[in-house]
Amino acid sequence: MIQAESAVTQRRGKTFSRNKKLPLRIDMTPMVDLGFLLVAFFVFTTTLSAPAVTDLFMPRDEPITDPPNIGESNILTALLDENNRLYYYEGKWENAKAENRIFETNYSVYSGLGSIIRKKQKELDDNKKFPEGRKGLMLLIKPSSGAVYNNVINALDEALINEVKKYAIIEPDSDEIDFLKAKLRKQLN
Repeated sequence: MIQAESAVTQRRGKTFSRNKKLPLRIDMTPMVDLGFLLVAFFVFTTTLSAPAVTDLFMPRDEPITDPPNIGESNILTALLDENNRLYYYEGKWENAKAENRIFETNYSVYSGLGSIIRKKQKELDDNKKFPEGRKGLMLLIKPSSGAVYNNVINALDEALINEVKKYAIIEPDSDEIDFLKAKLRKQLN
């Protein structure tokens, strides 16, 4: 409670008595409490809004003489192209192209790339031949020259959201680039 006292003037008859000046006294206890609450609030909210950072590990400059051995069934490749187009296939490019298993999707969490990643993880979990299960999934993100930075970030976000442990950003092969160019020409006609 704030208490303040001020000067009081008294009137006696027709004459005024001198002003009695009483000392001004303010109780600052509630203000100190409010100050501590504000400091606590700002400290708490700044720790909640700390930015999250995605780790991106770049390869070494030395050539890799012994590439990691990853089973064909564990590989999921995402081809990123211009105009937010996204194609994906499972396994090796030659097999997927021969069997016409290259599909188009989008960046939607529920019906796009996220859904495909979850489906592949479930497939790996259900199949007893893969002891690693979902942890064995290797997501290859291959942005073309027409893909924008936001597309790569969206693909990396899907990898993080779905807890993909192994992923890499690599350049598409010449056959994949030719496929993307053919799809673009077909779409323009």
